[in-house]
Amino acid sequence: MLIKTALCVVAGYLLGSLNGSLVIGKLFYKKDVREYGSGNAGATNTLRSLGAKAAAAVSIVDILKGILACIIGQLVVGYIENYGYVGMYVAGFAAVLGHNWPVFFGFKGGKGVLTTFSVILYISPFPALICLGVFIIVVALTGYVSLGSIIASVCWPVVSIFFDMPVILRITGILMVVLIVARHKDNIVRLINHSEKKISFTKKSR
Repeated sequence: MLIKTALCVVAGYLLGSLNGSLVIGKLFYKKDVREYGSGNAGATNTLRSLGAKAAAAVSIVDILKGILACIIGQLVVGYIENYGYVGMYVAGFAAVLGHNWPVFFGFKGGKGVLTTFSVILYISPFPALICLGVFIIVVALTGYVSLGSIIASVCWPVVSIFFDMPVILRITGILMVVLIVARHKDNIVRLINHSEKKISFTKKSR
């Protein structure tokens, strides 16, 4: 089981390292989004730097890779009594790590929000959709994607209390939430200083 679990971690990490914004930016736009806007390799900065179509494609890639990592982990390790689908949990978490620190792109990636969401969505759909609703409401009211991401991610451990989930899944989810908050430390400073940029779906950086 340990070998299979380790293989799931490796597979999840390599999948996560296929950062959507970097792959699409380099292949179709000949640009590295890390050199534009906020410098973050994620869908929001892609939207600002390359436009809505590119951001939509990035979102699809980053969501699918998280789901695929979970499927691989689920199939390879299977269900373990009292622990649940451990392979699925660790493969999903590894995909988030790969997105944040991609081996194919100098270990400089994004903040893992979409990939984390896709992992939680696959593992626990209803709690994930509640968090998505929180994200949408916060962004709609404030215009800050970073604030929506932080608040929605923090909501997941709270929401998960009301659902019967294995302890290891709760721990994995909390670790992913901590990663999201930590990766948004600069955004938090800008939010406090009122210098954080709001999202725009009609403008593209030049």
